[in-house]
Amino acid sequence: MILDLTDDQKAFQTHIAEFARTRIAPAAAVIDERGVFPRELVKEVAARGLLGVTIPAAWGGAGRDYISYALALEAIARASAVISVIASVNNSLVAEPIHKFGTDAQKQTWLRQLVTGNGIGAFALSEEHAGSDAANQQTVARLDEQGYVLNGRKVWVANAEAATVAIVFAATQPGSRGRGIGAFLVPLDTPGIKRLATPDSLGVRGLGCVDLQFNDVRVEADALLGGPGDGFQVAMWALDGGRVAIAAQALGVGQAALDAAIAHAKQHEAFGQPIANYQAIQWMLADSATELDAARMLMLKAADARQRGERPTLEAAMAKLSASEAAHHAADRAMQILASHGYRRGAVVERLFRDVRATEIYQGTSEVQRMVIAEHVLGESGV
Repeated sequence: MILDLTDDQKAFQTHIAEFARTRIAPAAAVIDERGVFPRELVKEVAARGLLGVTIPAAWGGAGRDYISYALALEAIARASAVISVIASVNNSLVAEPIHKFGTDAQKQTWLRQLVTGNGIGAFALSEEHAGSDAANQQTVARLDEQGYVLNGRKVWVANAEAATVAIVFAATQPGSRGRGIGAFLVPLDTPGIKRLATPDSLGVRGLGCVDLQFNDVRVEADALLGGPGDGFQVAMWALDGGRVAIAAQALGVGQAALDAAIAHAKQHEAFGQPIANYQAIQWMLADSATELDAARMLMLKAADARQRGERPTLEAAMAKLSASEAAHHAADRAMQILASHGYRRGAVVERLFRDVRATEIYQGTSEVQRMVIAEHVLGESGV
């Protein structure tokens, strides 16, 4: 097994890390404080091909491999979890499904907008009672002679504050669960759509999360990605890639927390010497470094499987579970090592501590990942 990155992957990783350090990191605290979608910075992200990393150049994308994509998201997340998630939603959950399942006309309409930053994508799957149970869609798409009419409400839709288009999942055969769900490409300026503000979140503030209310929203039949019953499979395919992306994001946040803890431990003194000299601190740092590196191997394995065209459902679930929990542990230990220096509002570690918690929740909670893994281990998965 070859574990080394190629020269091109290394160069891309270095380039994005420098961009993240010089342009994204200085804005991270302000994004968190204001909680407003960072439109201008997202344009800079798009200019570097980071809103369509894996989309072929023929459609305006960067045409890079999935490992390069994951490395880029990790580098960005070390500077800002928010920017990393915005990019991952646009890439994994919107642009990639359009490229995979869309018609040429759909690709022509949306892909160039999405990858260049002239448009932003959102993924409208979750509902009040359709989070972990994503097949329980209550939003309904009714077919008539003019197309489909959508009614329902989607919750906590990332990017939706600024998005121009969303993939909206709705029941085309109510009561049929995963067999009767459609995936619709819906321009968000369509009449009948309302963006509804949500309460402030603990972390990843500025992600542009709003609820979307659909009141007799009319779309043509050709707005479907695939067939009228293919939506659940579209969603699950997208989430395979999305979970690799969230694993990368979690690793970036966790690594930033570890870096902050190491720097503080070397500089801060107690009882006449740097606290890095004490075994209690050393063991916390050692555990964080080991857990993050192990999770990184799982993330790269999942990214490689995705690149080779496999369905990395198991690998992606393992990567997301491992990375999100390792990053949470790293942020928690960093908070302990920095003590009052990290616990204060506005401290970098305080922001990382809040941001990382979301990685164990969105795009499938840790409990859902364990369900997916167990199904594969027991040989019962029908996915």
